[in-house]
Amino acid sequence: MRVSTRGDYASRALLSLALHGENAPTSVREIAERTALPQPYLEQILLALKGAGLVRSKRGVGGGYVLARDPADIRLSEIVRAVDGPIAAGDFGEPHTDGACDHEGQCVLLAIWSASGTHMRRFLDSFSLAQITAMAQGEAPWPPADEDRA
Repeated sequence: MRVSTRGDYASRALLSLALHGENAPTSVREIAERTALPQPYLEQILLALKGAGLVRSKRGVGGGYVLARDPADIRLSEIVRAVDGPIAAGDFGEPHTDGACDHEGQCVLLAIWSASGTHMRRFLDSFSLAQITAMAQGEAPWPPADEDRA
């Protein structure tokens, strides 16, 4: 399972807003410069985040974007969902619950894919933007690395 480029960029943009903690709007150009993200793509992503209620915008001179909520109330899973849609291991449908599968082994695999998506949603939901900000500032420990990787 992978987080898309859009999900990564959206997370980086909101982290930039949280790190700078300004109440004044931050321009798209400024966010792009801080994060090294392409400005035209970032504009599209910020519009999606605005539609999801994660940022607010102000037009005109001195305009830009601000977080719409406290960083402690914004979950990483919300950011990813705002730009990528539902967090899932695939678009496979639901397994049969009565054991009647259309194809050999299909139901077992569908159940595993469903459980994988649930685990990823829970993991991303366990991080608030405030926690990620504290990690980035060296004020909180980073998540542990996966020790079971081969």
